[in-house]
Amino acid sequence: MEIIKFQQFRDKIVDNIGKVIVGKKDKVEKIVVSFICSGHVLLEDVPGLGKTKLAKALSKSMNCSFKRIQFTPDLLPSDLTGIYFYNQKNGEFEFRKGPLLSQIVLADEINRATPRTQSALLECMEERQITVEGETIKLNKPFFVIATQNPVEQFGTFPLPEAQLDRFFMRISMGYPEFSEEKDILDRYMEKDPLEELQAAVTMEEIEYVQNNFTKIHVSNEIKNYILELVSATRKHKNIELGCSPRASLNLMKGSQALAAVRGRDYVIPEDIKEMAVPILSHRLILRNDVSGLMDKPEDIVADILNTVNSPLEEI
Repeated sequence: MEIIKFQQFRDKIVDNIGKVIVGKKDKVEKIVVSFICSGHVLLEDVPGLGKTKLAKALSKSMNCSFKRIQFTPDLLPSDLTGIYFYNQKNGEFEFRKGPLLSQIVLADEINRATPRTQSALLECMEERQITVEGETIKLNKPFFVIATQNPVEQFGTFPLPEAQLDRFFMRISMGYPEFSEEKDILDRYMEKDPLEELQAAVTMEEIEYVQNNFTKIHVSNEIKNYILELVSATRKHKNIELGCSPRASLNLMKGSQALAAVRGRDYVIPEDIKEMAVPILSHRLILRNDVSGLMDKPEDIVADILNTVNSPLEEI
């Protein structure tokens, strides 16, 4: 296994997306990590921070097919998967593909759809397939979902069910740009949109290599125990009603392996776990109804757990 290929993959994607998205290299790196792990990302931010442009820039950088779905209350599951219709010209039923049969899918404002439509994503996100009228259709590879939701606006929205949230590999918030970064945005977009001229940065062979080989990164027993202790702490914390599932443990290990690989290591260190813990664990927690004060957000509780659980001190 050549670690340098992971570094080159990360650098190519981050630098290429950097032509469109100013700053936020650490956020883009985590999205690349999620993509390497074949995970899906939930972007939670207010409108206007570049979530859609980021998804489009990612698909262009990887030369993948891209579809955007605007989620609304009247959206039906068949609008996502596709339907069989009767073609009068040839007298046969034909399948009209839905947007889920693309490689990178942007589920915009996912919490505006009804739970019935949201549930249509469950099968495709975990099993990489859809079922239409009893027929199972395998999805294209790679398959990557970027979903967005506005955490502030609650009118006309439907909270994502726990099963849906658990299928997202990580949740990220882009945040507002710095003053100098926003000035750069004004200069860069004054005459034209750089997204229109963006070219592919990696090949499908490179994508297959990183997705097939990141699991070869070494994870010691001490690191595995550290992961399990962190996840176990979420199930015992006084402010948490429902802690993380075993899927969270597995995702935290995989995410740390991919992060170590793109940073040039063939082994995981405790700092990898600490960096990935908040984006991978926090959205899976359900807090108690009476929680208030300094730790009223899942991210704060995960940070508190990281401070209380001892990390391995040995040289890994």
